[in-house]
Amino acid sequence: MPSWLALGDSYTIGEAVAAHERWPAVLAQRLRQAGTPIDEPQIVAVTGWTTDELAQGMDAAPLAPPYDLVTLQIGVNNQYRGRPADDYRNEFTSLLARAITLAGARAARVVVVSIPDWGVTRFAREQGRDHRLIAAELDSYNAIASDASSRAGIRFVDITGISRQHPELLADDGLHPSAAQYALWAAAIEPSVHAALRT
Repeated sequence: MPSWLALGDSYTIGEAVAAHERWPAVLAQRLRQAGTPIDEPQIVAVTGWTTDELAQGMDAAPLAPPYDLVTLQIGVNNQYRGRPADDYRNEFTSLLARAITLAGARAARVVVVSIPDWGVTRFAREQGRDHRLIAAELDSYNAIASDASSRAGIRFVDITGISRQHPELLADDGLHPSAAQYALWAAAIEPSVHAALRT
C-alpha cells in the first residue's frame, strides 16, 4: 500500500473538525474511491507550527522513509507572527529538500499546498485585522513557496482562492476551515496527487 507523509500545521491536522474531515483523510478516501490505493496518511502537524517548528517536529517524529507521497503545507503562522519573508524562503526551501529526501529523492512525489487566506475569516474581522495586508503578505509567502516548488520540480496546488471564495465555510472557531471547505481543498489537490503517484 503506497505510504503518505503529510507535513504541516493546523490546516493539515484539521483543527476544529473531526479527524475524518481533515483534508488528508478526505483526499485519501477520494483516492481509494478512484481506484488509487493509499495508506492512511502519517501526519506530522501541530496547530500553530511555523516552518522552523515543523522542522523540529520532523526531527522528533518516528519517520519511516521512503514515502510514496509527501505533502507540505506550512507558513501561515510565520505570517501571523510577522516573521520576515526571507526567513520563510530559507526555511521553506530547507523543508522542501527534506521532503524530497523523505520521498526517496523523488521530487515528483512531493506536493505542496498553498496557504489559505485567514484574513477573510470571522476571526480576523472580530480581531479588527487588516484583511488587505494579510492577503498581500500571504500572496508573497505563497509566491515564495510556488517559486521554490517549481525550481525543485515539485507540484504546487493553490487552494488560497478557495478560501477567499468561501469565507463562510468555517469551523465553529470562526478561523479554521469547515469540513465542507476541506472537501473542496481535497478535490483541488487530488489531480496533482494522482499525477505524483503515477510518476
